[in-house]
Amino acid sequence: MTEPRIERIDVRPIRVPLARAWGPDVRAVSVIEVVLRDTDGGAGRGFSWTPSIGASAVAALLRDDVAPFAVGRPAEPGLWRSAWEHVHEAGGGGITTIALAGLDLALWDLAGQRAGLPVADLIGRRAPDQPVYGSGVNLHYALEDLVEQTRRWVARGLGAVKIKVGRPDLAEDVDRVAAVREVLGPERALMVDANQRWDLGRAVAAAEALRPFDLAWLEEPLRADDTAGYVALRREAGIRIAQGENAHPVHRFRDLIDSGAVDVVQPNIVRVGGITPFLAIAALADERGVELAPHLLLELSAQLAATRVQRTWVEDVEGARFDELGVLTAGSGIRIHDGRVTAGSLPGLGLRFT
Repeated sequence: MTEPRIERIDVRPIRVPLARAWGPDVRAVSVIEVVLRDTDGGAGRGFSWTPSIGASAVAALLRDDVAPFAVGRPAEPGLWRSAWEHVHEAGGGGITTIALAGLDLALWDLAGQRAGLPVADLIGRRAPDQPVYGSGVNLHYALEDLVEQTRRWVARGLGAVKIKVGRPDLAEDVDRVAAVREVLGPERALMVDANQRWDLGRAVAAAEALRPFDLAWLEEPLRADDTAGYVALRREAGIRIAQGENAHPVHRFRDLIDSGAVDVVQPNIVRVGGITPFLAIAALADERGVELAPHLLLELSAQLAATRVQRTWVEDVEGARFDELGVLTAGSGIRIHDGRVTAGSLPGLGLRFT
């Protein structure tokens, strides 16, 4: 019996309006659906994703370079390494790995469909559930709106929340963090995310100003590629640093960890290139004793968090789940209850786009 091979790959960009804008220039997000068919008649469905920039470039790379390379090759997730080497001339990460995620996720979905198993069980489910934290793109929110959002998270029973910081006046950030901490009380965890807005001096000052609020981590205070800056920040500020949503291959995560630049690594499953490289990054983090918390994409992150024994915080961005955006033909099967998330039981990824 011959192994099935990839027969065809179809690419479909989907523009998804946001119910509430993430900012004046982010009113929609882009999903690039990838449908892969094999020579046995099987079909796997994956996707690439980019909030606001680069969707057409990702779709073109998939059509023009990734699909022609993949057609005729074995329809198995093990294809990732050779596909990455093929597109590496266009960059070791970024648009290349975002495009490769569409292929990789489709292959994992196909493998799950063949086995009749969700990806979590295909890899090996090791945790019945994992903790969820509420998150929002809320730097532009008025203070009263931010407080109301925090109350919604508390009402849902979430044990942790993350808010954006990086207002022009640091005193505003302090006031906003103080208001959120008051709603949360001392027992819930609070993270803040600066989205690369500061230089080292500003980040040190902010870490000192926010110290009274017992932060679980400070996320991406500096440009994501400023490794030396992160090393210095951890040394000078004595605060837990999280980053990795803008890091790509496993080598970059190894550099961040081994240089002492980070306490929590946050790979985005699509940006790193899919499930295959994510698993390598997770294994590296475990080997080095660094915490891992996947970035965004709850429907995927929950499934991979379920394969881990270690506590793995899963991010639930308000208004960003695919079911909330109305782009799925049916529910993903992911369940959130009492501040914890349980991966679903649908075969493969369990995601079908409208």
